[in-house]
Amino acid sequence: MELQALEREAQSAIAAASTAAELDDVRVHYLGRKSELKQALRGVRDRESGMALNEVRERLEAAVEARRQELEQAELDRTLEEEYVDVTFPGDAPPRGRLHLLTQIRRDVEDIFLGLGYEVVDGREVETTYYNFDALNVPPNHPARSRRDTFYLDDEIVLRSETSASQIRVMEQREPPVYMISPGRVYRRETTDATRSAIFHQVEGLAVDRGITLGDLLGTLLYFAQALFGEDRRARFRTSFFPFTEPSVETDVSCFLCEGEGCAVCKQSGWIELGGSGMVDPNVLRTVGYDPEEVSGFAFGWGLERMAMLRHGLTDIRDLWQNDLRLLAQF
Repeated sequence: MELQALEREAQSAIAAASTAAELDDVRVHYLGRKSELKQALRGVRDRESGMALNEVRERLEAAVEARRQELEQAELDRTLEEEYVDVTFPGDAPPRGRLHLLTQIRRDVEDIFLGLGYEVVDGREVETTYYNFDALNVPPNHPARSRRDTFYLDDEIVLRSETSASQIRVMEQREPPVYMISPGRVYRRETTDATRSAIFHQVEGLAVDRGITLGDLLGTLLYFAQALFGEDRRARFRTSFFPFTEPSVETDVSCFLCEGEGCAVCKQSGWIELGGSGMVDPNVLRTVGYDPEEVSGFAFGWGLERMAMLRHGLTDIRDLWQNDLRLLAQF
């Protein structure tokens, strides 16, 4: 083996390598276990030959390492030139969450009534039977007071079945006029299905002042329905009965899907029920110390889940609580 010729050939190959992969192939060819240089080192028999071969090996290894650093530096320079990062550019915005559909509906309802001059009152979720039933003119034998319908913590403490209790507390603390809404979570012993849940949300409203009439109630509810569901919504009112209002009315709005023609959503009637309302019963006014000869008022109570379902065409109340982002991200 001509040692000098081998070294010149190896140095040329090392210098000609243009990538890390090519350089590694050169290293294996000239410095690997099966290379001529390694074979010669294994067969050396005298000190001078061994020293010469090792000197060549060391020079070639140094050349390989030097070329490797050159290639790495060249790659770094290319990356900095072609793939530089301008730190003055704004970064990618992190993904953001959004308000739950029920929170959106609640805020929309609050905005509508705040615009009408009402105040928003947060009530207690744990109430006494006095505020949840007695003060609202609910008689002792009424089905709503049954333990099959209401969650009792003891004989006098319940999880509120409606947010009307906060209306009693507000009226006890101030003189008329009172204009308020009370949105919040309520609890009833219901078997959960597509339209019912044991835990749901209501918004109840109250207006008490001099000279308030049934026409004020109907006009307010019509305005509210059109503000929430669209100006093309029509409303109708049907007589009903509730212990705390007299007279009492149920409110329906024209079906959002069929525009009143009749479909499965509205059960072919063209109308969808929203909730109950009516003029505040004089007994309720007397309970809080108001004179029904001097003031009158109206009250209403609607479910937020029902509003969300009607507004967006949902058919199953359980969809609101399953945390399916495929659904919730649409709103």
